[in-house]
Amino acid sequence: MTPQPDPEAGAAVKAADRAHVFHSWSAQELIDPLAVAGAEGSYFWDYDGRRYLDFTSGLVYTNIGYQHPKVVAAIQEQAARMTTFAPAFAVEARSEAARLIAARTPGDLDKIFFTNGGADAVEHALRMARLHTGRPKVLSAYRSYHGGTQQAVNVTGDPRRWASDSATAGVVHFWAPFLYRSRFYAETEEQECARALEHLETTIAFEGPSTIAAVVLETIPGTAGIMPPPPGYLAGVRELCDKYGIVLVLDEVMAGFGRTGTWFAADLYDVVPDLMTFAKGVNSGYVPLGGVAISSEIAATFATRPYPGGLTYSGHPLACAAAVATINVMEEEGVVENAAALGASVVGPGLRELAERHPSVGEVRGTGMFWAVELVRDRETREPLVPYNASGEANAPMAAFAAAAKKAGIWPFVNMNRTHVVPPLNTSEAELKEGLAALDTALSVADEYVR
Repeated sequence: MTPQPDPEAGAAVKAADRAHVFHSWSAQELIDPLAVAGAEGSYFWDYDGRRYLDFTSGLVYTNIGYQHPKVVAAIQEQAARMTTFAPAFAVEARSEAARLIAARTPGDLDKIFFTNGGADAVEHALRMARLHTGRPKVLSAYRSYHGGTQQAVNVTGDPRRWASDSATAGVVHFWAPFLYRSRFYAETEEQECARALEHLETTIAFEGPSTIAAVVLETIPGTAGIMPPPPGYLAGVRELCDKYGIVLVLDEVMAGFGRTGTWFAADLYDVVPDLMTFAKGVNSGYVPLGGVAISSEIAATFATRPYPGGLTYSGHPLACAAAVATINVMEEEGVVENAAALGASVVGPGLRELAERHPSVGEVRGTGMFWAVELVRDRETREPLVPYNASGEANAPMAAFAAAAKKAGIWPFVNMNRTHVVPPLNTSEAELKEGLAALDTALSVADEYVR
């Protein structure tokens, strides 16, 4: 679709937004949200007719891009047939969505509890773990994000937790592996893995294994910096959980449904959790949907004992119809395979080539369509481009980089001292090369801050 400029309409949208919309994670008078006129495929555009290649996939959820006609049609058809129905009933769209999801989850995660998004999926997974074990505590990593609701934001490790963390949520944080900024003074992935597992087991021992219900980890941490765990780490966590009777929860809200070039990131590590959360890519975000995939053992806990939780819109027919269509589209069009192939042949090599030419790039890492570029002031010392949790003037280098990326025609995903490359999974090779060229231009601005 060719964008048609309409600045007057854009001004009206912006005025209404500023007058009435309260935005998340924002100081309301310090933001200037872009008024979006439309979107299609891997692009969206504003009311001035300027088009952007979306390197954020919305918020890492438009896995099949915007406005896929088959998914739009499925939502329309479901709306004409049955717009909504209460979750206590068996509904075709809900049943089929659950069947298709269970067919792709690892191991025996065959029961699906539907939620409205990722945060409440995490909330319910932790509730299930606590009820199953009868234990109160949850362990989670510092470099993590699990959602903005009360329990989910407390298990989150990044600074978005701080304002809500009163240290009463039964959460204990630990260091997960990240060799580039190792907390274990490791020099190799093998050392990082071994020392991280030793640290986790020590944490379990000192907290008391009989008090710990769950360890919750993003299979591959997302907004914290897309840090694929070293070989053997997740298997080691699985062993520790089995040893101490702890539930392993893998958060696949961001990494799931093809983002890593496999249906779920757990498939890359041959690890089966007890509970797995999902959302975002399950239906490309077209209608809010999330859920928990549940193992047979935990499902059996609630076979004759009521599960004390639910949501009015759990398994909403419109959302489930969108999920059915999305999963079928991903199969028919080879979207997961495309993510794996282009990640290996275009995105990874392209980012590594940029790293060679730009001194502001400390490291690139990722898989599939799930990549991060670590920005630094000094490659030797690995000093970050901006300080941890920087804002205002301290964050000026990242703000300048983001502005340069937008000017070059891509919408970037920036978080602290990183930019993420997370486009729709069916973005074409030509579109990816266009985006990498724009990123090249923006990195030249970041280079100006290198010491």
